[in-house]
Amino acid sequence: MRRVSRNFSGIAPIAIFLIACLAWVPGIAGAKSCEKPVYLTFDTGHMDIAPLVAEILKRQEVRVTFFAAHERTRSGDGSLGEYWAPWWKARAAEGHEFASHTLDHVYWLADVTGVEPRFRVRPSAGGQEGRAMTWDAKQYCEQISAASVRLEQLTGKKPLPLFRAPGGKTSPALLVAAKTCGYAHVGWAPAGFLGDELPSEKFSNAALLEKSVRDIRPGDILMAHLGIWSRQDPWAPAVLEPLIVGLKARGFCFETLREHPAYKGWIAERR
Repeated sequence: MRRVSRNFSGIAPIAIFLIACLAWVPGIAGAKSCEKPVYLTFDTGHMDIAPLVAEILKRQEVRVTFFAAHERTRSGDGSLGEYWAPWWKARAAEGHEFASHTLDHVYWLADVTGVEPRFRVRPSAGGQEGRAMTWDAKQYCEQISAASVRLEQLTGKKPLPLFRAPGGKTSPALLVAAKTCGYAHVGWAPAGFLGDELPSEKFSNAALLEKSVRDIRPGDILMAHLGIWSRQDPWAPAVLEPLIVGLKARGFCFETLREHPAYKGWIAERR
């Protein structure tokens, strides 16, 4: 297994400048008010970079929201397995938030016409990995809830009543079904797509960093992963910390989705 590199060489000049800001940015992080919030979120993945992500978030005093599914990992027994239990427990102690990504990372494919809502779906993990199936709303809701239950077991903290559909793929009927069983869906802003799942031969880390620092706006939900199998040049070791530093330098601050105005009321009602 290739060791994750933290070498920032080759990154655009803007990134080098941003890294130099590390000495004074913590003063911004400690500010009491958050006038230009952004909401950094992570979906699970192969988890190889999870320790590095945790290290950076702790150093930068940034709290995020993790959306978790029980996905295949490079080390251990899956992202929500016992191998990673200490990692999840430590993140809860640091004040991060958690929400469901469906237990088996289930992709919505299409709605099925009928009196009751039904959906064509395909899990990319678990015992039915790769199989296209038709589920009713109850079956889909059980998948959302199962990940949430497992997260609470691992963290000792009640997850938020939110979920993110794998790939962000949904339909109006699916969103209604999920809300009926107590879960609101969370996507991401156009500029908040941080690009870590794009092919690195076409989208370099330097270009992704420069675009994100330039285009992200207050209130944006940002999305990355705890490891992408297909990307050859890992995103997080080169981009995550310079991105955080760069956004702080622009006056941004970081909050979890518990504080997001679109979800704050929904969450409070379901405590």
